[in-house]
Amino acid sequence: MSFDVKEAIQSGKTVLGIELGSTRIKAVLIGEDHTAIASGSHDWENSYVNNIWTYSLEDIWKGIQDSYQKMASDVKQQYGVTLQSIGAIGFSGMMHGYMAFDKAGELLVPFRTWRNNITEQASEELTELFNYHIPQRWSIAHLYQAILNGEEHVANISFQTTLAGYIHWKLTGQKVLGVGEASGVFPIDIHTKSYNAAMIKQFNELIASKNLPWKLEDILPAVLSAGENAGSLTEEGARLLDVSGELKAGIPLCPPEGDAGTGMVATNSIAKRTGNVSAGTSVFAMVVLEKELSKAYGEIDLVTTPTGNLVAMAHSNNCSSDLNAWVGLFEEFGKAMGLNVDMNTLYGTLYNLALQGDPDCGGLLAYGYLSGEHMTHFEEGRPLFVRSSDSNFNLANFMRVHLSTALGALKIGMDILLKQENVKLDEILGHGGLFKTKGVGQRIMAAALNVPVSVMETAGEGGAWGIALLASYMINKSGNETLEEYLNEKVFAGQTGETIAPEPKDVEGFEVFMDRYKRGLAIERAAVDHLK
Repeated sequence: MSFDVKEAIQSGKTVLGIELGSTRIKAVLIGEDHTAIASGSHDWENSYVNNIWTYSLEDIWKGIQDSYQKMASDVKQQYGVTLQSIGAIGFSGMMHGYMAFDKAGELLVPFRTWRNNITEQASEELTELFNYHIPQRWSIAHLYQAILNGEEHVANISFQTTLAGYIHWKLTGQKVLGVGEASGVFPIDIHTKSYNAAMIKQFNELIASKNLPWKLEDILPAVLSAGENAGSLTEEGARLLDVSGELKAGIPLCPPEGDAGTGMVATNSIAKRTGNVSAGTSVFAMVVLEKELSKAYGEIDLVTTPTGNLVAMAHSNNCSSDLNAWVGLFEEFGKAMGLNVDMNTLYGTLYNLALQGDPDCGGLLAYGYLSGEHMTHFEEGRPLFVRSSDSNFNLANFMRVHLSTALGALKIGMDILLKQENVKLDEILGHGGLFKTKGVGQRIMAAALNVPVSVMETAGEGGAWGIALLASYMINKSGNETLEEYLNEKVFAGQTGETIAPEPKDVEGFEVFMDRYKRGLAIERAAVDHLK
């Protein structure tokens, strides 16, 4: 194995993917069989400066260089060769946010990340103008809010982009975005696979009275689809990425993508009627649509796959945090009783117990709202557990209600898609911490969505691997091979996943629980209002 890998490294047949997540920057080098052969990562945290969540440019480059360096020394250590040439590179980052530059390429105001909820007025006005849901974190909402605030820098904007778009520009000189990433900047027309021209015109008319020296189309990056060439690494870019000076210029780069798109690729869920659900601290589901929705919904965000197909996204801020806190309490109890329980065993035991509970959780109710929850309109959260005197209160139901409620807000959004819009979904792919205990999170998710839920062995590979696959597709695809075909036949072929189909009694029980969940929101409201 290592001989082939060594040869691939020396002849530049490897592919590199780097993703900038909110707490970690990860670099993954893959070989010709698409599996990871080396990696490196760098931990970082956003800062809250002058009421803005941000990362400094210095931190961005330090993090990229550190993760690249660690990956390169992993190559050296494992295979005894120095990394000098790579077949292709791809960059991915947290979507949305705001990075605006002047003519000289200088950043005009500190990078505003997706975490900033400071664009409510812009978000509401643009949603009404376009009749298309524009969430607060979208780049266009940030730009319009800056205009509404009368911020001085706006007149000097020459280029506006995202985190991944910024890095790509600095390394290649190209001002471009992948279509999936671009779909979180401004609405995409799924027929042209570029920004919606009618909406661009509406926006320009909206701000005409401000007499700004630019039109929106002049300052946004160009849009590319998966498989298109997005430029190559310049001499300056090579020095910026690899401070050791070993890496050669001229390496092709694929279009920079957002973390939503790379997650779809890494879970092989970019075909129509498929979807993926990521369940950890927060939970979000993405479903690839066959056609546009009948109207705009505040609970549903629309983005696209890296190939430009429309994707509906339901996102809930809270998932497993409160559930984890309860498991921690049981661990504390175990220690107090003199038992030394391994955490994996504890999770496994408690989660499996949930499957013995009543399908409707025995009349129990809980909300794991550690933070606010936009899906149900709470600006703050209060974790809550409540029961009536005749509820079936036992440990199995207690665990089941906490697993079920972790998906409650998500289900409200998914019901809009599956019940109101009749969106067809053949299966959904699960990844994230909730699925770690085999079969449990999967079964509860299948009950919540009434759709088969699969978990793949590679689901833990993540976005850096996903962007590496996009870069690999760009240089290795044959003829008119689509990304779906490439992933199915060359990357995921022969991979077995575990699929769990929904059981009718579980589905029925979950609907009964959801009825209680919706009625009980008044209790959560009272907790937020009165428990300071």
